Amino acid sequence: MAEAADFQGTHPSPARRWVRRTMALVASAPLLAGLVQVSGAGPAQAGEQTGARTAAGSDGVSVAVDSLSPAAPTDGDTVTVSGTVTNNGKQAVTDAQVGLRVGEQLDTRSAIDTVAKNSDALDASLGTEVDDKYSEEYAKLTPGVSEHFNISVPVDALDLGEDGVYEFAVTLSGQTSAQPWERLLGVQRTFLPWQPGEAGTRTRTTFLWPLISTAHMAAETGSNEQQTPVFLNDDLAKEISPGGRLNQMVTLGKELDVTWVVDPDLLASVDAMTRSYEVRGADGNTSAGTHQAVAKQWLADLQKAVADKKEVVALPFADPDLASLAHNGTDFTGSLSQLKEATDVVANTVEPILHVEPTTDFAWPVEGAVDPSIVKVATSAGADKVIARSDSLQEGSGLSYTPSAARPIGGGTTAVVADARLSTAFEGDLTKASTSTAAVQQFLAQSLSLNLQTGKQRSIVVAPQRTPTGSQARAMAEALTALQDGNWSESQDLSDAASAKPDPGATTKVPSRSSYPSSLRKQELPYSVFEQIARTQDKLDHFKAVLSDQSRVVTPFGRAMNREMSASWRGRSSEGQTFRNGVETYLDGLTGQVRLIDKSETKLSGRSATIPVTVQNNLVQDADHLVLRLTSTNPTRLKIGGEAYQEQPVSVSGGHSQSVKFTTSANANGRATVIAQLYTADGRKYGVPVTFDVKVTEITATVMLVIGGGVLLLVLAGYRMYQQRKRAAARVADDEGPGAGEDDADGPENPEGPAGRPTEESGAHSRAGDPEQPSDPGADTTAESADPSGTGERVDR
Repeated sequence: MAEAADFQGTHPSPARRWVRRTMALVASAPLLAGLVQVSGAGPAQAGEQTGARTAAGSDGVSVAVDSLSPAAPTDGDTVTVSGTVTNNGKQAVTDAQVGLRVGEQLDTRSAIDTVAKNSDALDASLGTEVDDKYSEEYAKLTPGVSEHFNISVPVDALDLGEDGVYEFAVTLSGQTSAQPWERLLGVQRTFLPWQPGEAGTRTRTTFLWPLISTAHMAAETGSNEQQTPVFLNDDLAKEISPGGRLNQMVTLGKELDVTWVVDPDLLASVDAMTRSYEVRGADGNTSAGTHQAVAKQWLADLQKAVADKKEVVALPFADPDLASLAHNGTDFTGSLSQLKEATDVVANTVEPILHVEPTTDFAWPVEGAVDPSIVKVATSAGADKVIARSDSLQEGSGLSYTPSAARPIGGGTTAVVADARLSTAFEGDLTKASTSTAAVQQFLAQSLSLNLQTGKQRSIVVAPQRTPTGSQARAMAEALTALQDGNWSESQDLSDAASAKPDPGATTKVPSRSSYPSSLRKQELPYSVFEQIARTQDKLDHFKAVLSDQSRVVTPFGRAMNREMSASWRGRSSEGQTFRNGVETYLDGLTGQVRLIDKSETKLSGRSATIPVTVQNNLVQDADHLVLRLTSTNPTRLKIGGEAYQEQPVSVSGGHSQSVKFTTSANANGRATVIAQLYTADGRKYGVPVTFDVKVTEITATVMLVIGGGVLLLVLAGYRMYQQRKRAAARVADDEGPGAGEDDADGPENPEGPAGRPTEESGAHSRAGDPEQPSDPGADTTAESADPSGTGERVDR
């Protein structure tokens, strides 16, 4: 590097360079003559072999044009070309020189395509070499080493002719030890659009600037009444942060005259990030989001960027895949309703966030590929303009120019046909400066060539890829800046392009379904996707019927199902399936929050009884419009409310349970199975049934008589014992008589023990007939009598 740098930028005199090249040619002449003689080839064959040798040498040295400024020069400008040359071979290149060449004017757009495809071919025409003083020389290019070059040349020195597109090449010549003569070792072709003065007629160019992303929000919300949104990951925060893709799109777009095309889902997602939100981690747990400030700043920048724009086009919510829906989804009831809902929600999403009224009458199928079924689906939700592309709606061979974009295709529908060459100019990897510069110059060349085709003014639309990378966006912005500063184009809004007068020679025939590109068909959402979406929608309809506030589930799940059919899932089938499974699983979980509590076996004694069944509601809102049905599987043994089943309306407050009681009647002993099932108001089953057994023990008349007789005997026995006690007490009173206690006046004052009862000793000497102290408590039963018991009388001991 240091060695080469010593010689970089040194320019020997023209005479010296001529002498050196002449000597190199003279020295190589015998060797070349010998090669031709040995091969025995004629002049034509020798030329072919020389071409083959030089083409092989192109693998050894490469030339990269990293910048060309100005991209579209005018009179008085100085063109500056910079880049690198790299020796990829195994031998050093000596006496190397980087020079410029101007090729012939390219009169057709297809000629530009040809040059672009052969941009580094050594055997193609190179044009006229620019004066040697506009070059750089290197004494030696070491293998594996890249050297930078920067050459500035006045545009007058390029000797350009009339207005048009010129081939412009940067070449590297030099020699190696194996082939010690000067020859062309590397080349890089690009384009130089030349329109120094005002064009007689300017092309009206509409450039779509898409703000579209993938799905970022889950159907799930935080477990609180505020319904805190949950994001699948933190990718959206990265995209809108400084340096992120969407941040660059807004920063670049606000300086350009473009038509903004936005996905309302993206706006709604960023708007949700400005408040409290949660982010799901790789482990499935959620944590609080922290990028509120970034979201607010991005929205503020976007609002400022579109504030003075005439038109902002809004796609249906989540950018549904119209082609997939048309080809695989129309068999399912409600699939087109999903598209209609995705369109209807736009007005309530875009305007409150951006403060501009969006245009909603455009549909944009993936890559502008259309067929009759796609057009039919695209217009079913209210759009009457379809953004197609010229490689789909192709012109016949009789048209030698590019017509205006607007085409009436029948049924009041207008196809706005974007130019395929201009629309695909910024695809691929543009991270390298050389590839980005090549894309910019080719775009400008195609645009100028298109303008020079006729003297008529035409309206051209450019519809780039939906989600440009940061490098692609920068290349687009660079090209648009040069185009808007040029002399052959003027900006136009999309609606104006759609309403422009159609070209009578342009095709209006929509290609057949069989013409849809197979490469795009392979990426379509399959039939099973729409089958799952329809199943989820049916579950949602079933669930919302029991809710007091349906909007709490209809809105988030409705938008989640819009995301399920998004065009962003193309090429990401596994991620799309994971998202759809998550939506359905979460809905199943919410539905199961309103359920019946399991019951164990219930025992009934008697002919009738009440059975309670409990309904639990773990939602934060009330569940109503439910009917609970209790059914006996054996009504001959057990009836519910006198019938085989009975129904009762149910309404359960959020976070509570409620027991519903059913009256049953038994006709026979045994076990009967009972089924409890919730139903919605329209008679559809809701949730999982609860089955339990009821064991019936029927009480017959004979058993009742026996039980009644036993009770009566117990009552009589108690009455008899009462009378017996009463007579015994009367006899004791008669035996004591008046003054019976005086005989014991000299006895102990307190024969009772410490607890106020007779001591064991005094009790042992007492006799049955001795009189008791007045302070003694009454006996629980009368003392035994020594007399025989009366007839039939029994005393328990």
